[in-house]
Amino acid sequence: MARRRGWGGSPPDSDEEASRRIVSAAVELINRNGAAISIADVAESLGVIRQTVYRYFPNTDALLRAAAIASVGGFLDRLTHHLRGIEDPREAVVEGVIYTLNEAPRTPHLGIMLSGSHSHTEGITSDEARVFGMSMIRRFDVDWDRHGYDEPALRELVEYQLRTMQSFFISPGDPPRSDDELRRYLHRWMGAAISAQPKP
Repeated sequence: MARRRGWGGSPPDSDEEASRRIVSAAVELINRNGAAISIADVAESLGVIRQTVYRYFPNTDALLRAAAIASVGGFLDRLTHHLRGIEDPREAVVEGVIYTLNEAPRTPHLGIMLSGSHSHTEGITSDEARVFGMSMIRRFDVDWDRHGYDEPALRELVEYQLRTMQSFFISPGDPPRSDDELRRYLHRWMGAAISAQPKP
């Protein structure tokens, strides 16, 4: 159970609630200040000591990953609306990549995930990033089975998509491509790779 101290005078009733409140505080701090937050910042905002936060999250990276995952739901809803009706896998993935890259600077938690700054070890290939990628691609109006994508193939496509987005997020080019230029580029190279998947 959570320690009965701090928490603004209203301690959590369970470890699950304590974890949720810590993540929620981290999300709020990131919204205000960006990714440059620490365990100490989160602890102070909750009125607890750092050791209380460390009880649930071993380090800042783990907390930032949890905050990123917890706060991308709104983005995924907007993405789903943007891609509604696109059934071609090449077009859906290309448009999904472009939309995500445009949204990332306005969505701090998404930017954290794509930059890999939330983890010095796994980064974009972390379990959390893969879960996000699978959630993203399963929202597409694409019949993946019909296009030859079983679960392992879909996971590899997600990794490819995540690595592509990260590369453009970190180094967009000088000057960066316009949306139309990036669309043509991705259709030529990424689209060709997606189309190469054998159909059943």
